[in-house]
Amino acid sequence: MILEALYRYYQILQKDPDVDIALPGYSAANVSFALNLSRNGDLLDILPLFEKVQRGKRVVEVPRRMIVPEQVKRAGKNPSPNFLCDNSAFVLGISTNDDNDPEFSKNRFEAFKQHNLSILSQAGSPESKAVISFLKNHDPNTARSHPAISRNIEGLLKGGNLIFFVSQRSILDIPDVCRVWEEYRLGSSSLEMQCLVSGITEAVARLHPNIQGVRFAQSSGASLVSFNERAYESYNRTKEQGINSPVSQRVASGYGVALNYLLSDQNPNRKIILGDTTIVYWAESENKAYANAFAALLDPAVVEEQPDTDQKNRKAADEKLGKTIEKVTRIQPLDLHMLTKDLDFETRFYVLGLAPNAARLAVRFFLTDSFGKFVERIMLHYEDLKIIKEFPDQSDYLSISKILRECVSPKVTRREEEIQKTWSLLGGAVTRAVLSGAPYPEALYTAMINRIRVDADQNGNKKINYTRAAVIKAHLIRKYRRQGQNPYQEVLQMSLNPQYSHPAYVLGRLFAVLEKAQREAIGEVNASIKDRYFASACATPASVFPVLLRLSQHYFSKAEYGKANDNRIQDLLNLLDVEKNPFPARLTLDEQGIFVLGYYHQRADFFNKKQMSEEALSNQNN
Repeated sequence: MILEALYRYYQILQKDPDVDIALPGYSAANVSFALNLSRNGDLLDILPLFEKVQRGKRVVEVPRRMIVPEQVKRAGKNPSPNFLCDNSAFVLGISTNDDNDPEFSKNRFEAFKQHNLSILSQAGSPESKAVISFLKNHDPNTARSHPAISRNIEGLLKGGNLIFFVSQRSILDIPDVCRVWEEYRLGSSSLEMQCLVSGITEAVARLHPNIQGVRFAQSSGASLVSFNERAYESYNRTKEQGINSPVSQRVASGYGVALNYLLSDQNPNRKIILGDTTIVYWAESENKAYANAFAALLDPAVVEEQPDTDQKNRKAADEKLGKTIEKVTRIQPLDLHMLTKDLDFETRFYVLGLAPNAARLAVRFFLTDSFGKFVERIMLHYEDLKIIKEFPDQSDYLSISKILRECVSPKVTRREEEIQKTWSLLGGAVTRAVLSGAPYPEALYTAMINRIRVDADQNGNKKINYTRAAVIKAHLIRKYRRQGQNPYQEVLQMSLNPQYSHPAYVLGRLFAVLEKAQREAIGEVNASIKDRYFASACATPASVFPVLLRLSQHYFSKAEYGKANDNRIQDLLNLLDVEKNPFPARLTLDEQGIFVLGYYHQRADFFNKKQMSEEALSNQNN
């Protein structure tokens, strides 16, 4: 299913005139230098192929991205050479390992030489003969003394790829050379079978292409499909690795090109990274607006925090997306209608989450549905999170990355490293829940409750803030949505429900009133009742609230408005059933979340009333 979807997208990319996509048998690679040869095969010069790009505030030089013959997968002590594009150890027989192992580069050059001569011998163009002459006459022992090589020796030894030019023209642009490569590529597999993707009987790919761009995966690339151990093979298909799940060379090359494009900087729709999960997404359409809209909806923080700085390699966003970016930056509501205007909600859409697994890639999730369904689920996610704000300027849209950051203590050392670990554990599961409409993972809810229990109000951080309260509310909504009846439906609202009499909710409100009474009586203290008693009050109310109620009597006599707080406490106690144990011995994990919401709603209600009073007084004075 994944390979089929990627190969179809590869076929779409081939029709896009704005995308420089590789054909079957080819791949994109970073190329640092070109060896410029004469018609006789003499090395005239070495041409640097670096490009200047903007990276943040700096302009840096990076190797040129070029379409070259498909790169081989290397492993072991005797790696295979590439065709007409490789590093200096293979192309020139020189490397930084020569001092420790004199035969290291010589053996690689000899393998590169024999491999390329066997293919180029089938071509008759003057350019191919020039490369043949160079390979036959080049001596690795004297290579470093050549003037062109010595001038560029430092850059050559850094390991970048080299290609061949003949009279300033790339050898890869010669039709005769491309023909012999494609004939060799298609005939390199002696086995033909029915392809699992296309259904056509053709040459099977023994090894699948390397995928680059997945975070924490090997920089040289990792395999999405790989069989190299007897335990992974079935039906006694042991002669060739690829026949365990036969995919044709044409399809394997195509899906590899498509996935590498989605993961590369060439793709205008940036990949989303959560911990070790790299997320790519695409529509079965040539219209890029589907992916633009999806990225802006799923994680506005990505648009805001990762601006497009590479103006040379990226196309400017269309006017519609530009307006969206401005709204997200200013924390204004996204205009869903404008964002999805002229888009067909029935178009097939795909989301793929990948994570590294040694030399392979693990599929964290693969979701496919109509574009409209994904939009509906993302907006449902935001709707479930809606709760009264602490401050008016807080965002209406809580991104997944912002939610996951709340799972890590603000006091922990190396906090960013801990955040990355949390994202690795929860990022894929939370994203999958959002995109599939499923309940959030229990681990997310537990992490929020634990942080509320342990954290303290200090250095601008709060035990119970807007994001944590919103996640608790959304979790309880989604948990019971598919069960038909939600026992806490009346409390899972935007703001305070003064008539709701569930003990956990009332006790949460009561704690907020007791905290307010203490603050009005004695002001700010080093350790308030919330710092000392909140965790116990949330988990075991019976052991804490009788003590807090006795202490509150001292506050009423000292506070200017102590009587008002006393009346609030009496009203809340009247909502509890005194005959049926008003203070439970312990609360379940769900009830602890209800306690937190009761506290948050009551505190927000105090703030709103105070703000309204100040505005009324200001208007009166004016």
